[in-house]
Amino acid sequence: MSKTAEKLLIVDDNEDIRNQLRWGLDSEYNVFLAGRHEEALSLFIKHRPKVTLLDLGLPPHEESAEEGFRCLEDILKIRPLTKIIIVTGNEERENALKAVQTGAYDFYQKPIDLKELKIIVKRAFHLYGLEEENRKLHTALDNRGSLINGIIGECPKMLDVFSTIRKVASSDAPVLIQGESGTGKELVAKAIYSLSLRKDKPFIPINCGAIPENLLESELFGYEKGAFTGAYTKVHGKVEYAHKGTLFLDEIGELPYPLQVKLLRFLQEKTIQRVGGREDIHTDTRIIAATNKNLTKEIQKGRFREDLFYRIGVVTINLPPLRERKDDIMILANLFLQRFKNEFSKKIKGFEPLAIEMFKSYPWPGNVRELENRIQRAVLMSETPLIMPQDLDLTHTEKPWQSAINKEDSRTLKEIKEKIERDIIVSVMEKHDGQISKVADELGVARPTLYGLMKKYDIKGVDKDN
Repeated sequence: MSKTAEKLLIVDDNEDIRNQLRWGLDSEYNVFLAGRHEEALSLFIKHRPKVTLLDLGLPPHEESAEEGFRCLEDILKIRPLTKIIIVTGNEERENALKAVQTGAYDFYQKPIDLKELKIIVKRAFHLYGLEEENRKLHTALDNRGSLINGIIGECPKMLDVFSTIRKVASSDAPVLIQGESGTGKELVAKAIYSLSLRKDKPFIPINCGAIPENLLESELFGYEKGAFTGAYTKVHGKVEYAHKGTLFLDEIGELPYPLQVKLLRFLQEKTIQRVGGREDIHTDTRIIAATNKNLTKEIQKGRFREDLFYRIGVVTINLPPLRERKDDIMILANLFLQRFKNEFSKKIKGFEPLAIEMFKSYPWPGNVRELENRIQRAVLMSETPLIMPQDLDLTHTEKPWQSAINKEDSRTLKEIKEKIERDIIVSVMEKHDGQISKVADELGVARPTLYGLMKKYDIKGVDKDN
């Protein structure tokens, strides 16, 4: 086997099983064999394999799982993201499940079917690769900071947004960013600024809806000494502070009508007058504005000036809500998971399949901001290697989990969870027309695990993979 092939560690006290597995897997992987805990750790530290096959019955306690659990825990301490597959007999199923709860990736029951085991091992390497890509992406975002500014997405609508950002960044044209609360309007504004020729000059944000109307004018345009009671000295406004740089007007739909006139004058003439002053002050400031309101309707209601709308919206960027970014939800969820589990030093591997299904069905009224908040909460609350549905506290969604419950429901929590689990498996089976490998991939479980669940819930299906 080539030295560039992936490394696979096999730990089993039975020499015949070790040799059988090496014979079956050596053509695809660089296989390393160990029969004892200490030998396994030595090989693991030296070669750092991404995937390990582990039998829990190791000497000197072959009849119990004690030494196997020690080996599992020691490997995960060295490299927490290692995918450890427990190879176990039927009588040891309970220990295997406990090992998965401890941090193992999955378990496989003897007797060994090499065809099935190869699929599980291949999927484990694939999952490790995906998680590694997420880590690299997270690092890239951290390292590049304001350049990318935390914006991520692969859906067509977000790709259009990225394309517009790149095109408009190098100009001084005013930009209007429209989108619901929580969609990342300020992140887009900072991304435009970071890619612009003004990136070394100030970026000055101001929330037009957060400052009282009687103070907003002086915040924007400044004031002269003696302009009003308490004006003991001349003060520059945000527009002047942003000279040669960028002024970000967040929630511009809240800007009072009289101030809209002054802002329009500045956009037309590039001059302002401080409150209480008569001198025209020239300032070279680029305007980027954002709103969660429909400004066209605001114009129709007489609350927003049409001429100002066309001035600030030379280029308009419409940010899609998260519910329209289905392809991005799990990308963002995994990114936030990596961030918060590192921040809180939690050993969390990923999301339980039902939690993933909840992500896809939940409407996300708070958009990306809500998703980030939910992941942060889940990481803090989780007591298992996988984020569970209850950790997310998503109470506003209606399917598929709430459809299993009604106010008169007298079933136990276990019975409700089993019905939800069965409904999800049936739904995914129908989606993939009975192709077991695709169903297992989407649910994030190994094929033997899926077969066990199908048997448990008496789900009939055609295995089209064989």
